[in-house]
Amino acid sequence: MAENEQGQEKTEDATAKKLTDARKKGQVPRSREYNTFFMMTMGAAGLLFMGADIARGLMGVIFSGFSLQRKEIFDPNYMLDLFWQTILESVHMLMPFFMLLLFVAIASSLTIGGWNFAVGAMKPKPSKMNPLAGLKRIFGPKGLVELFKALAKFFVVAIVAVILMEMNAEWLVALGAQPHEPALAEMGRELAWFFIYLSLSLFVIAAVDAPFQLWDNKNQLKMSKDEIKQEHKGQEGSPETKARVRQAQRDMANKRMMTEVPDADVVITNPTHYAIALKYDQTAGGAPIVVAKGADLVAAKIRAIAAENRVPLLSSPALARAIFHSTEIDDEIPAALYVAVAKVLAYVFQLAGKPGTDFSSPIPFEDVTIPEEFRRDD
Repeated sequence: MAENEQGQEKTEDATAKKLTDARKKGQVPRSREYNTFFMMTMGAAGLLFMGADIARGLMGVIFSGFSLQRKEIFDPNYMLDLFWQTILESVHMLMPFFMLLLFVAIASSLTIGGWNFAVGAMKPKPSKMNPLAGLKRIFGPKGLVELFKALAKFFVVAIVAVILMEMNAEWLVALGAQPHEPALAEMGRELAWFFIYLSLSLFVIAAVDAPFQLWDNKNQLKMSKDEIKQEHKGQEGSPETKARVRQAQRDMANKRMMTEVPDADVVITNPTHYAIALKYDQTAGGAPIVVAKGADLVAAKIRAIAAENRVPLLSSPALARAIFHSTEIDDEIPAALYVAVAKVLAYVFQLAGKPGTDFSSPIPFEDVTIPEEFRRDD
């Protein structure tokens, strides 16, 4: 079982953040044997379809290069032009085959590990220049695995090649007696089949190496439970920090809320447990809005500010509980409570018109009907 520097066992799968960070560093599963198998197989298939034409075309280029007049041979400019013409014609004939190999190389890499361009992987690392570290990689477990795969590829390909040579020895001898053009075309076709057989012999190695690379990469990225906890703390912050942030947010919200109480039209109380400050803008035509609300100590603070600013205090426990549990700050009251709140506001506006009314303590007001779904007993 893998362990981290603190000796803790890495038993947990990598988190999404760990996988993302690993991809940024270029640590993705790759299988060279898988890529080699597909490149050889598709390259051989390409030769099977294009090999004869490529062989005939190259032979034509070779013949044209040797079919020269005496004066052309001794003309440096002509020979230089012929050289570049030969190069361009050869590249032009081989270009479709090269493009096929390029496409297969990219596609085979994408099937394992996907597309990944990691700038961090290109940065020079002094640790990779350390000879001792290099020797440890060569003679370590991973180096031995790579050595075993290289030897396995060598012996598999060698054995298949010997078998193919023995099976086609007579054909190779007979090929030398044929005219050169058909002989080259046939040789190109048969060599393509040889390459297909050789590449298919690597299928077993690729079929073992690809799952192994996926498993090895997943195993290397495993994390201990403590590492996962530390990562969560780094992303979301420690519980203590989050608690302090939430408390600071509550304090700021309470301060902002308390500044709205002096402008409220009425504060409805429980009378001691809850306090809800309502404001009604008659010109806006909307419903009354809850500008502040709180329970216990916050409710006491709201009542104290309301008393200091001569905001009417009405004691209506059922209505206070209904609004407290159904409406948030800066929201309009529910439509089902319109009638009850309208009675409260009408009563408050009536009292405000009478001189000498004392608003310093809650005035009882129970002439309201609360819908059943809004009733609360707490």
